Amino acid sequence: MRIFVAVMLMVVSVYAISYKELAQKSDDATAGFDDAQSQMSMTLINASGQQRERLMAMKVLEGEEGDKSLMEFLSPADVKGTKFLNYEHINKEDDQWLYLPALKRVKRIASKNKSGAFMGSEFSYEDLSAFNVDKYRYPEGEVPTGTLNGKTVYLGESIPVSKYSGYTKLKTWIDPKTFLILKIEYYDRKKELLKRAVFEDYKQIKGIWRMGKITMSNVQNDKKTVLVWNKERIKTGLSEKDFQKRMLKR
Repeated sequence: MRIFVAVMLMVVSVYAISYKELAQKSDDATAGFDDAQSQMSMTLINASGQQRERLMAMKVLEGEEGDKSLMEFLSPADVKGTKFLNYEHINKEDDQWLYLPALKRVKRIASKNKSGAFMGSEFSYEDLSAFNVDKYRYPEGEVPTGTLNGKTVYLGESIPVSKYSGYTKLKTWIDPKTFLILKIEYYDRKKELLKRAVFEDYKQIKGIWRMGKITMSNVQNDKKTVLVWNKERIKTGLSEKDFQKRMLKR
């Protein structure tokens, strides 16, 4: 009898959560890093399987009003020196700027263009913004479960609030123990499946869960982009001054 009750409690705990509560727990699971610095590799894979490699440096500052991030391309030569700065906002559209070294100018990314491809990858400018629970609406009721790679997962769902979003819906597969996101499906403005992201190689740094790898597959054009985080450090002492617009031209 005791075993039966324990099993039933485990089943109930997996089911008894709302969509918004699930999104909040998932957001909380990777919060608390303060700031982070890492090297990143970006692999662009076309429909024929041909690959192009890029190397970047990434900085992120965690904030109550939204995170800030600065990405700089280190190689190859055709993109070296390109920088992308993002200011996340909770109650309005994010501010995003792209520095193009060949033109020696900073280009502001208009809100209506944030669904466009970032630097020829399968990630959009929208995808590069930090996730925030309040930027989405959620279905009513309790979250159902499913399976992924033979394991039970939560099947979350969210709808972007922004009228400029390139997506009408996101479906998420979330680990019920850690609340880490394992997979996301993105549906375009025609409500058709556009992309699928797989999240892997999570690791804990100073007790905080950090992402290791994302594979973004576009199911409509058969292209992929793989992002890998390397040499990541957190709580390094970064501040607001490290994310000022003037840093783009340095």
